This record gives sequence, C-alpha cells and structure tokens, in this order.
Amino acid sequence: MLILLACNGFSVFYLNLPVPAKSSPEPANLLLPENLPADKTVTKLSSSVMYAVKEENLPVILKTHFPLVQKPNLSTVKEVKLPVIQKTHFPPLQKPNVSTVPVQKSFVVRPRRSRSSRQILRILRSGKKAKSFSSKVQDFFQNSKCKSRFFMTWISTVELPGDRELLAIESVFKSHPKACLVIVSNLLDSKRGNFVLKPFLDKGFKIIAVNPDFDFIFKNTHAELWFNQLKKGNVNPGEIALGQNLSNLLRLALLYKYGGVYLDTDIIVLKSLNKLRNVIGAQSMNPETKNWTRLNNAVLIFDKQHPLLYKFIQEFALTFDGNKWGHNGPYLVSRVVARVSGRPGFNFTVLPPWTFYPVDWSRIRSFFQGPKDEVHSKWLQNKLEQIRRQSFAVHLWNRQSSNVRVEEGSILHHILSDCCIFSNSSKSSL
Repeated sequence: MLILLACNGFSVFYLNLPVPAKSSPEPANLLLPENLPADKTVTKLSSSVMYAVKEENLPVILKTHFPLVQKPNLSTVKEVKLPVIQKTHFPPLQKPNVSTVPVQKSFVVRPRRSRSSRQILRILRSGKKAKSFSSKVQDFFQNSKCKSRFFMTWISTVELPGDRELLAIESVFKSHPKACLVIVSNLLDSKRGNFVLKPFLDKGFKIIAVNPDFDFIFKNTHAELWFNQLKKGNVNPGEIALGQNLSNLLRLALLYKYGGVYLDTDIIVLKSLNKLRNVIGAQSMNPETKNWTRLNNAVLIFDKQHPLLYKFIQEFALTFDGNKWGHNGPYLVSRVVARVSGRPGFNFTVLPPWTFYPVDWSRIRSFFQGPKDEVHSKWLQNKLEQIRRQSFAVHLWNRQSSNVRVEEGSILHHILSDCCIFSNSSKSSL
C-alpha cells in the first residue's frame, strides 16, 4: 500500500509541472482526459487525482487566457469605429458647403437681375456699336439751339419707361420749355421708343433717344479700360443689375464729355435749374453740425470736363463692386467728395437735402398718402408749401415706392398736377 501511494504521488507531480509551459489559447476543457496529449496517460488515475489536477491548473489557465481574449476585442473596437466616424461626419460637412455657394443664392434671390445682366453683357460683347451716337448728339445740340442740356439714361433690355418716368420727363419741359433732353437708351432708340416719345415731339419739345456707344463715351477716361475688361469677362458684374451700374458710370462720362444736367427718371423737377452750376445734393445731414452725412448722384449739374467728374470716374473704375448696392453710386460720390473737399482746383457746391431730396427714402410713402383727418391735412399743406418754397426737385425713390399709388389730396398729387403737361396724364396710376 505504501509503494502504491508513493507511485500515485509521483505521477501527480509529473503531470502537473509541464502544464504551464505548454498552455495554449484553447478553452479550459483542455484538462479533460480525452484532450490531454497522447504521451500522457491518466487511465489508471483515480478520481481523486483528476480532482487534484483541476484544482491546481484552473487559476493558471484563467490568468493566461483572459488577457488574450480582451486584447483582441480592444484592438478590433478601434479598427471598426474609426471608419464609422469618418463615413458619418465627412458627408454632412460637404453638404452645407454646397448649399451655401453664393452663386445659388444670387440665382434664387435675384433671377431677373441676373438674366438682365447676362443680356446686357451679350449686347456689349456682340460687337454692335452705335457708331452714329457722336454725330446724332452733336447735330441735336447744334440744330436745336438748346438753352440747357439735360441727360437721362434708360439701360434695359425689356421694359420701356412707364407713366412715372414719363411724368419725370414732363416736369423737365414744364420748368425748361427750351431745354434739350438726351435719353441714352438701347431700348428707346427704336420704333417702340419713338412711339413713346412722340407726344413730346408733337408738342415741339426737343428730345432724342440715342443708343449708347460706350467706347466713344468712355474714351480717354479711366472708364475705358474698365469697360474693355468687362467685355472680356475680366470684371465680375456682380449681383446688382449691370444696367444700374452702367447708368452710374454713364451719367458721369456724359457730363464729363458734354456738360449739363443729369437726372434720374424718378426725379420730378419743380422749378428751373438754370442758375445752378457745379452742384451735387446732400441726401442727409447732421442736424447739430449741419454737415452732410451722405450725398446722392440722382441729380448732377456740372461743367464739361470738371475735375470732380474725373475723380468720380476714376473711383468707379478702381473700386467697382457689383455686389454692393450703392457702392458705385451714392456711396461713391460721398467717398470722393469727402476726400477732395478743401483741396484747391475743385470748384463745386454741396446743396442741402431739401434742394433735391426733401423727403428721405424711408418716409417717401407719406408723400403718397392723402389726408386722414384735419390735423393730417394741415400738416400736408404746410409740407407742400415748404417744398414749393425751398426745393428744386423731389426724388420719388422708385426702389421703395414703385408699388405705391398716389392718393387724392396727397403731397405728390399736388406736385404732379403742377408739373403735368398732358391733360390725360394719369397720376393715380403712379
């Protein structure tokens, strides 16, 4: 019995020592008898011996295999999650960028302006030039014996002037019956345009519509280079209607070449401008200091080749921005006048706001409204008398009032009645 017990004890230690050295990533069932290596025999072992083997080896197997199971899991988590993050987040970053492209925004917000600018650009690049512009204007001035020269512009590819614009023309001849009016327009210089202007010609008024020759008008000025770059596509016309910005430049170049009076087509002239010379009107002023805060270019009266006009044209060509409303117009003349004021060689006068702009654009609707009660009626009457006494013209601010109708008894109803030439002029349709 002692010899048998000794042999059993020896076999226990013999089987137990190699296990840690030959551990494998197999599960714990490797300790089952049928899974032990072939060179080991446990067939003669008692159950007590197998129990001793399990107790001795289980802790070693657990310590060996758990880290190996967790480590692959951690590495696979990192490899799986990184691609998911990239695929999830990159597309949303690209989509907002595409939706916020400014070209799409301008196309949606200003489709009509965009089409108008493209049409005008096609006309400019087509090579068709009004070669007769110079001779037409020169003959018109010489043969008409003009007492004063007026200029307007109408750069459009579709719309002819409406009732409001025609009443602005009426106001010019009401106050200046012997004046000459040149309307620089690609649309009015046509059979349709002649029909629109025929009532004035039948009355004996001196008026002509001429298709602009931009190359001739801009020649020998800073506008010449800018215009050539525009035709070549090297100037971005921007979101603002190109016709509007061309009008801003045309008025400056026309007065620089010929001298005279420029008027926007929403300016109603109240009295003669013949005594005014080299003037520009302030749109607003500081009530305390009485200094102007902004000028406007809707009314310009200047001599031929005036140095201030030269500076205006230079500023336009050097700082043109087709995406900012007013940058090439009212803000332009304000910038230049602020820089040259007080410098020698510039002889001009800035007139107070009530001269041409007795009402600001933010309050223009009040001029269209009739009396609501006795107090309002008295205010309208006092304002009307003040305008008749102080103002030379009234700016209707078409941009803000184009859809507003003139009411009976309003300030504009009385003003338009004073300026009307044709008895059939419809003031209520303005």
